[in-house]
Amino acid sequence: MWTTNTTLADIAERLRPARRVVVLTHLKPDGDAVGSTISLVRALNRTGGWQSASAPKAQAWYYGPQPPWLNDIVGQTPHAIVSKTNPPSQIAGGEPDAIVILDTGSWTQLEPVSEFLASRRDKTIVVDHHAQGDPDTSALRYVDVKSAAVCEPAAELCRLVLGVPRLADLGKDIATPLYLGLATDTGWFRHSNVTAAVLHTAAELIAAGADHLRLYELLEQNTLARLKLIARAIESIELFCDGRLAVMTIAHTDFKACGATPGDTGGITDYTQSLPSVQVSALLSEAHPSDFGLPSDGRPLTKISLRSKSFEPAIDVNAVAKELGGGGHTRAAGARLEASLEETKAVIARLVEAQYRG
Repeated sequence: MWTTNTTLADIAERLRPARRVVVLTHLKPDGDAVGSTISLVRALNRTGGWQSASAPKAQAWYYGPQPPWLNDIVGQTPHAIVSKTNPPSQIAGGEPDAIVILDTGSWTQLEPVSEFLASRRDKTIVVDHHAQGDPDTSALRYVDVKSAAVCEPAAELCRLVLGVPRLADLGKDIATPLYLGLATDTGWFRHSNVTAAVLHTAAELIAAGADHLRLYELLEQNTLARLKLIARAIESIELFCDGRLAVMTIAHTDFKACGATPGDTGGITDYTQSLPSVQVSALLSEAHPSDFGLPSDGRPLTKISLRSKSFEPAIDVNAVAKELGGGGHTRAAGARLEASLEETKAVIARLVEAQYRG
């Protein structure tokens, strides 16, 4: 079952003496994925152990389309981009003592490193906040579905690893990426997943020196390509289910015409949430199998991003995504489907309508 079987304190105890740690997250890393992994790598590399310029104790790995701001956030923190030409076996730098997966526990989100992980389950730890995952990805799991972002438990894990009394003592370099995860997974503290605990953690991170103004400027400053892509997505809006479902589509030709990349689609799903009648928003993007570490077989592939409002009748978009082999949260989820944009649009409309009828 996808449940917690350890504590953050136990995870910290296991990681602190490790000599080499690989820190992973899901395909197409977002703010929460990057923020949690970078903060943990920085915390672990403060603890000593197998530490040198050429062989740091901890290193983050990323794969799939990268956000345009990744290098600005990561800086000099040890990390690597996994690809066909740069496989895990080539960048591991030796056998790790521990592997930490943050913000996912699903094999579908770990495909580029699935072969590497398959034989290392006994030394793999997952820290997640999603409602579902695959238990066989790791021996140890800490899953807190009440957390708005995985950066909430990751912040506490960093505190435990460093042995400091408060989150406010983490320091700017760790607090800043943690704040990034909280801010982006809550829509800059606008979504329904904002709680007192989220705001308290954010306040502690600002007290630790988190550069929240720089983060907002970095992520919310649009490129011309992204603005053009947003315009195309908005122009594509269609309403279904008596106006309760809004669907936007982005085709390969849209990316090319705008000079944009898949990393430019973040946050676009939120635009239709401002329509009063809309309860569920969907963004459908034509994707390449290589975006997910998959070989191309010529069939169309569509990436699905879903978001729902908390107003009644509330729709569980995680349940919709599960029908398609994906998942996430009650109010935000995603999946991918081997189908065209038009075919996927029909499937989403049918599944959301079934939720209303149910």
